[in-house]
Amino acid sequence: MHLAYPAVLAVLLFCTGLYGVLARRNAILVLMSVELMLNAVNLNLVAFDVWLRDTLHAGQALTLFTIAVAAAEIGIGLAIVLAVYRNRGTSDIDRLRDTAETDAAETLPDEPLTGIDGNHDTADQAAAPAGKAQKAEATP
Repeated sequence: MHLAYPAVLAVLLFCTGLYGVLARRNAILVLMSVELMLNAVNLNLVAFDVWLRDTLHAGQALTLFTIAVAAAEIGIGLAIVLAVYRNRGTSDIDRLRDTAETDAAETLPDEPLTGIDGNHDTADQAAAPAGKAQKAEATP
């Protein structure tokens, strides 16, 4: 058997998985794409192990290790996705990114500030209710 056949198949699987990671928005589909990429690596490990005629079968042993790591990764990843889905109601990755971003409305004061002369500043009065409205829209 030529080494080119499993190598080309592994490249196709890896590219399909890479496309899935970069293009998909659903977290479960991203996890499935990562698994596809790991399976492409496993195929390469076994193919090169057979091609090199390794007596210790190090490629196959490393493949078993990779499968164990992939199983742990999918178990933990699926648990995280389910926990996020229960809290947020979605598994869309773009909607989950807002947890790391800060909202400019959080820095606005809740009550209008007074000016130097003790009078309320009109710009602060206009900004405070708008900040409360933006903050209310940001929270689910």
